[in-house]
Amino acid sequence: MDIRPIHDDADYRAALKEISVLMESDPDPHTSDGDRLDVMTTLVQAYEGRHFPIDPPDPVEAIKFRMEQSGLSVKDLEPMIGRKNRVYEILSRKRPLTLAMIRRLHQQLGIPAEVLIGQ
Repeated sequence: MDIRPIHDDADYRAALKEISVLMESDPDPHTSDGDRLDVMTTLVQAYEGRHFPIDPPDPVEAIKFRMEQSGLSVKDLEPMIGRKNRVYEILSRKRPLTLAMIRRLHQQLGIPAEVLIGQ
């Protein structure tokens, strides 16, 4: 198995092409091709993590996304954030989330605490 690190864009494109070919053949795990696919995807993920980092979402946008995703209204957030006016203050960025709000939103909506803590 001749596998090399991904150093530049050409290596990256070649690795993606090889992964595509391997995916089409749908190799069984623990076979030579299956192991090669596993190692190649790991290398590509590492390269992408270094060269194409994805910033964590904004806390308010994460809350709005979860509201939309789950069909929640402002009223549904009141047990986690407080009265209606407090929810609107949070959603309009006029007031920051408190630690207690972050904990409740994390526990009840499953939004990662790291996202809610934000920058």
